[in-house]
Amino acid sequence: MNLELTPLTAISPVDGRYRRATEPLADYFSEQALIRYRVMVEVEYFIALCEIPLPQLADFSKDQYEPLRKIAADFSGKDAQRVKAIEMITNHDVKAVEYFVKEAFEELGISRFSEFIHFGLTSQDVTNTAVPLCLKEAWGKILQPALDQVLSQLKQMAVDWKEVVMLARTHGQPASPTSLGKEIFVFADRLSEQLALVEHIPFSAKFGGATGNFNAHYAAYPEIDWIAFADRFVGRTLGLKRSAVTTQIDHYDHMGAFFDNLKRINTILIDFCRDIWTYISFDYFKQKIAEGEVGSSTMPNKVNPIDFENAEGNFGVANAVFEHLTAKLPVSRMQRDLTDSTVMRNIGVPMSHALIGLKSVLRGTHKLILNEIAIDRDLDRQWAVVAEGIQTILRREGYPKPYEALKALTRTHAQITRETIAGFVDGLDLAPDVKQELKALTPKTYTGRYNF
Repeated sequence: MNLELTPLTAISPVDGRYRRATEPLADYFSEQALIRYRVMVEVEYFIALCEIPLPQLADFSKDQYEPLRKIAADFSGKDAQRVKAIEMITNHDVKAVEYFVKEAFEELGISRFSEFIHFGLTSQDVTNTAVPLCLKEAWGKILQPALDQVLSQLKQMAVDWKEVVMLARTHGQPASPTSLGKEIFVFADRLSEQLALVEHIPFSAKFGGATGNFNAHYAAYPEIDWIAFADRFVGRTLGLKRSAVTTQIDHYDHMGAFFDNLKRINTILIDFCRDIWTYISFDYFKQKIAEGEVGSSTMPNKVNPIDFENAEGNFGVANAVFEHLTAKLPVSRMQRDLTDSTVMRNIGVPMSHALIGLKSVLRGTHKLILNEIAIDRDLDRQWAVVAEGIQTILRREGYPKPYEALKALTRTHAQITRETIAGFVDGLDLAPDVKQELKALTPKTYTGRYNF
């Protein structure tokens, strides 16, 4: 059976079931996108050689720069197919790109300069600049804006529900009351911290010839400072940070740090999804549903928290692949082995799963409907949570063994109510104003302060 590749026949769900969510990333992580970025690097490198200028390129007209850049800017599916056709002969993906650019030079009537395409380079000078470029742009244009949307939504939820007092649960047990908004803001604050950290991780690139030493460059033109040239080209032209001392390939340490940072972001969001899932199970939230939407194939009453479950699953897959990338990429035998090549082609996979997760979180949070009746009901059933406050005030007053007194009260009564607490306070040997202070503590008022 020879099936045409469609979302229904794709093996990976990121190109199949979830294609609508991940399609924007095709501009950065598809095979066509990688080829286009490689073409762009080859073109920009040739132009940078003209800017030195190399003696043989001194008469190359700057008027040709724009047509050259259009080779990459207008790169089409037909162009990608041509590169792949060349690769069928060369059995080398980067050499195929070089030959494709040479063909474009011939069409522009400038083929006499074409031997300075890929001059002195090894394939990794092209790949180890193209890949971090596509990663940087995918993050800046697709993933980071999606994360910013989620962060903005969480902050708005935190503000909207700041005054909603909720029973906290530590170890799954009733604990000192908290604010629903504050608990949401915990996740927003954690995400903000990680976003601040990721800004400090550079997108680095290797550019230095076959073993990182510019051997061929210095052999041909020993008078040129090729190290300074490469720093300018990678830094100013491509907007990346050049890894100064390398083997044939980048050491990928910064890329690993970036993926580790994304793993932490995903982990925070997994934590968030699980908490919201639990709040939904407590009936603290209802969920909006679209007309005709089905929650269960057999139970018509159900509205499942599918968006948060979907997000949790996709963040988990993303982190599993990120984990392999961070463990594998920085390790290479001697000056280079090929294991990084096939692994790097999968960078778009975890980025896609992360994007699916972000969109699911955003969709899920927009469906939430606060059910304050359920929140208040849970709170009112747990008067024992004010025991902490009572025993702390009793400590202040020098009352003997207050912790033990409250422990005895809360563990010998099946149900602690307002009346139970009031009766306990009335039996204490305390000044009337202190008793009044203790009776004023309720699950709704015993909330402390939160800084956001």
